[in-house]
This record gives sequence, structure tokens and C-alpha cells, in this order.
Amino acid sequence: MNSISGALRTVYGWWWLVLPPVSGVAVMAMIIGALVVAPREIVEGEVQRLLYIHFPSILAAYGAFAVVAVASVVVLWRRDMRWDAVARGAATVGVLFTGLTLATGALWGKPVWGTYWTWDARLTSTLVLFLIYAAYLLARAMADELDEAAARFAAVFAILGALDIPLVMFSVTWWRTLHPQPIVLRPGGNPAMPPEMLLVLLIAFLGIGALAVWLTVLRSEAEWLAKRTAALRAVADRYEGA
Repeated sequence: MNSISGALRTVYGWWWLVLPPVSGVAVMAMIIGALVVAPREIVEGEVQRLLYIHFPSILAAYGAFAVVAVASVVVLWRRDMRWDAVARGAATVGVLFTGLTLATGALWGKPVWGTYWTWDARLTSTLVLFLIYAAYLLARAMADELDEAAARFAAVFAILGALDIPLVMFSVTWWRTLHPQPIVLRPGGNPAMPPEMLLVLLIAFLGIGALAVWLTVLRSEAEWLAKRTAALRAVADRYEGA
């Protein structure tokens, strides 16, 4: 058991050394690739270059919210507040990337659809996802850091909120929407993009994915330190009152 714990600590330590440079280099490569390497899309023009931020951002948000759901299950099962810190950290990152998805989608939609926003099934379900986890973060911020009951109630809310993710993912196939169908692969599995676009998109997945993981680790650590500080403050207050 001690060897496993030591290995986990070693991996965790390496994350701090590996993730920042990997995410930084990959994001810079994504930006250069999107502006220089990827060809101009014939129909939509230059605005289509937002794809390289828009698509990886929502996938990063899905991953972050999946971490929230798993951590919330552990909170309910083990009542371990360390996992509440992980859930809060991942939720912050998920809300960040969902907001980025909505913002880039609005900028992309204006020249293509003629409007920044429409109550399309994909857009509306994504906005609902953003609001669900923004409400989760607000509820946890209003409660005490060490309030286990609040953490458990918030965990239930977070798990239920994850049910919106499949709704967002399959909304374009379940309903008629303005949002296009999946454009990376054709129904037969063949690429629907030129190789240069696919290469830049893969780099974007790596860069934004690594950035999301790094920010989740960083934010979760900050949340756990805040809990430990609150616990020490509570102990100090008890000694002062004794």
C-alpha cells in the first residue's frame, strides 16, 4: 500500500513538471497551425478557424464534468472531503471551457447564421449545462468549506447535472438543429477534412486537453488547501475560546 501511495505521489509530482510546458507548447502550436497551416475553409471562410478552439473546448468540458460526477459519487460513498475539492476544481474548469465553447460558437454563428444566438437544441442544452455547474459552484461557495451536508447535497446535484451531457452530445441527431452534424468524420468513418485541418485539430485536442487537466489539478489543489486552512482556523478558534 505504501509503495502504491508513493507511486501516486511521484506521478502527481511529475504532473506539475510535465503539464505546464506540454500544454503551453501545444496551445502555441495550435494557434500557429490554425492561423498558418490549416487551409481556409471554402464555404465559411476564415471564421471556420474557430473550430480549433470550439470543438476541443467542449470535449474538455465534458471530461471535466465527468471528473465532477465521479468525485461526487466518491463524496457520497466515502464522505471524503478531499474529493469535494476535486469536484469543485473540475467544475470550475468545466464551466470555463463551456463558456469558451458558447463564446466561440456565438462568434462563429454570427457570420454563418446571421445571429450570435438562437434557441437551437444544441445551443440551449449547452447553455443549460453551463448554468447547472455554475449553480453548483455558487451553492458550494455560499456554504462553509467544511460543511459535509452541503457537499453531499451539491454532489447529488452535480451527478444529476451530468445527465445533460448526453443531451448536448446527441441533440443534433435527435432533433433538427441549425448546428451542423459531426464534421470530423463522415458516416462511413472516412475523414471529412483535409489532412492539414485534422493535424491542427489533433494538436488542439492535445493542447486544450493538457491545459484542462493542468487547471483541474491546480484548482483542486487550491480547493483542498482552502479546506485545510479552514480546518486549522476552526481549531485555532476553539483553542482561543477555551
